[in-house]
Amino acid sequence: MSTPPEATTAIPVTRAEYCVIACAEAWRGAGEILAAPMGTVPTIGARLARLTFSPDLLLTDGEAQLIADAPALGEAPRVVEGWLPYRQHLALAATGRRHVMMGASQLDRYGNQNISCIGDWERPTRQLLGMRGAPVNTLNNPTSYWVPRHSLRVFVEKVDVVSGVGYDNAAAAGSSASRYHRIPRVISDLAVFDFETPDRSMRLRSLHPGVTAGQVADATGFPLAVPDDVPHTREPTAAELRLIRERIDPQGLREREVRG
Repeated sequence: MSTPPEATTAIPVTRAEYCVIACAEAWRGAGEILAAPMGTVPTIGARLARLTFSPDLLLTDGEAQLIADAPALGEAPRVVEGWLPYRQHLALAATGRRHVMMGASQLDRYGNQNISCIGDWERPTRQLLGMRGAPVNTLNNPTSYWVPRHSLRVFVEKVDVVSGVGYDNAAAAGSSASRYHRIPRVISDLAVFDFETPDRSMRLRSLHPGVTAGQVADATGFPLAVPDDVPHTREPTAAELRLIRERIDPQGLREREVRG
C-alpha cells in the first residue's frame, strides 16, 4: 500500500535529502553520458536525475551492466540495456563521456584531491586508497566530489598528495592537462561549491538550509570565495521527495551517510 502524497510531503526535508538534490543537480543537462557516483547519497542523486530532469543519463549496476531503470538501493535492476566491460568503461572515462562523483580525504582551494595517504609520501602517517583512477578522471572527464563530513581535516590549505588534479596543477602542466579538465561541483553536508572564480579557486555556491556561511568558513582550512548573496540549496519537489523516500531509498540509507 503506497503512502499518501500528503503524508510524504508532510515530513520535513532532511539535510541528507538536500544533499541528494545537490548531487542530482550536478548531472542536470548532462545528456547521454555515464554517471559514475561513489557513495550512497551520490548514487541516489544520479538515479533521481535519471528519473526526472536528465533521462538520457547512463547508469550501471555497479559492475558491468548498463541498466534501463533506477532500482531501489540494494535491489537488482529489472531492465538491463547493455554490457559495459571494464575496457569500455575506461574508454568512456578517457574520452570525456563520463561524469564521476568521487570522495576525497583531502581537498584544497583549487580542487586538488587526495585519496592516497596522509603525511609525507616517504613515511605516511596513514595509508589510504592510493591514486586509483583519480588522475585520469580529472584530466579527461568531468569530476565532482562528495564529502559527507565537512571539516578542517578534509578542506585543507594544501593536500599531502595530489591524486585528483586541481585547476592550478592542470594549468601548470599545460594544455594537454587542462584542455578537458573540469570540476563542476563539490558537495558536502554543509554546502555546495564550484570554481567559477577568476583564479579558479573554490567558491561557495549554495548553503544547505540551516547552515550559515560562517559555519562553512570555520570548517574550511582556506579562504573561500563568498558572493554577497549566497542562495540556499533548492528544495526538492513533492515528486522528487516521493522518488527519494519511496522508490530509490525506502530504507533511508541516506540518513546514515549524512549527520542530522
